[in-house]
Amino acid sequence: MVSVIITTYNRRRFLREAALSVLKQDYRDKEVIIIDDGSTDNSIEEVNDLQVRYVWKENGGISSARNRGIEESGGEYIAFLDVDDLWKKDKLSAQISQMTAQGYALSYTDEIWIRNGERLNQKLRHKKYSGKIFGHCLPLCIISPSSAVIRREVFEDVGLFDESLPVCEDYDMWLRVTARYPVLFIEKPLIIKRGGHEDQLSRQYAGMDRFRIQGIVKILQDCCLDNAMRTKAVEELKKKCRIYASGAMRRGREEEAQYYLSLAVKAAESIEQRA
Repeated sequence: MVSVIITTYNRRRFLREAALSVLKQDYRDKEVIIIDDGSTDNSIEEVNDLQVRYVWKENGGISSARNRGIEESGGEYIAFLDVDDLWKKDKLSAQISQMTAQGYALSYTDEIWIRNGERLNQKLRHKKYSGKIFGHCLPLCIISPSSAVIRREVFEDVGLFDESLPVCEDYDMWLRVTARYPVLFIEKPLIIKRGGHEDQLSRQYAGMDRFRIQGIVKILQDCCLDNAMRTKAVEELKKKCRIYASGAMRRGREEEAQYYLSLAVKAAESIEQRA
């Protein structure tokens, strides 16, 4: 069984369409769990007539909502859908069939990007890969949570989403996962990502690289990294710290800039000590 977790917070206008895109999947063995992270817009009214389980909780952020969904779920596989995204009807069947045939614990798919009603082309830096892709996940998050299907034991191994991160929690998660597991990329656009709306989470935080830096610092403390992965992580940490420090300096935040520059220096020293 696949447990599909739809997370929402005051996104009533998207909820029914998102839920229907899951219910209309040609893959039958699934449960649909909607985790409402404290909405005040009576979102539940949109799905009262649908075969879903609706769980309302106090607002705690996207990580706490996904984690609650995992705790509520019973499937061998877990899949996520952000409420403003949609699935193509053969998404689950394509992923489960290939994962079981090839023995992968995680798969993700290509995407169609829509912003303000217009289709966007993905850039080269968004290119996706199969296999041991830890190094490809360091610059930015290339796995969309809405496209991922994960075997339950992966979370038992790497832990749940980090609730201290208001954004980039997926970046942090995929670093932990790809450091341990090869992943399967399905080169077919099986989800539709819709962006550009004013209340989009990624638009609420400036300087998002500071949260990615937190993720890299965390993974560098993880004993699962081999020397090659550790070197790549340190190089990316140095790069992100210097770029972020430069921006902080331009904005007159000298103390913050010095903190991130010192992180870069410590990262470089750690590699020299291991050499």
